[in-house]
Amino acid sequence: MSIASNVPPGSPRPYQPGQEHFLAIRPEEIVWESFPGYPNAARVATLVGDPTRSGPYAVRVRLSAGTRMAPHRHPEDRLYTVISGVFYIGRGEVFDEDKLEAFAPGTLIFLPGGQPHFHWAKSGDYVTQVIAIGPLGLDYVDLKDDPRTEQ
Repeated sequence: MSIASNVPPGSPRPYQPGQEHFLAIRPEEIVWESFPGYPNAARVATLVGDPTRSGPYAVRVRLSAGTRMAPHRHPEDRLYTVISGVFYIGRGEVFDEDKLEAFAPGTLIFLPGGQPHFHWAKSGDYVTQVIAIGPLGLDYVDLKDDPRTEQ
């Protein structure tokens, strides 16, 4: 029996409701939205799956020039692919500009679950694509940095 009950054994597993075989998403079809826990200047586009539920997902994250994401963790392992701009990421529980590493478009980064890290759109806008198994978790090292909390 297939994971999806309406799909015969041996068939491709659908990632979207009603999708059984092929999916193509063109750049002009991408819908950018705010996402809980991300800074106001950040936008997220859900491409495949549902990051709020169990299962595989692919999202794109766009940070506007100058936007910082404070140190945080995700419980899930994540694959980042830099789509455009320069992706600055640092590891650790404290935002430290000296720990930032710059990655050009085309770079693939594996970030293990639980690894504290931070981002900065230091030299302009950037877009990364994130692939993981959800649900997407986001916990800030310092709760005062979490946009979801009342200040």
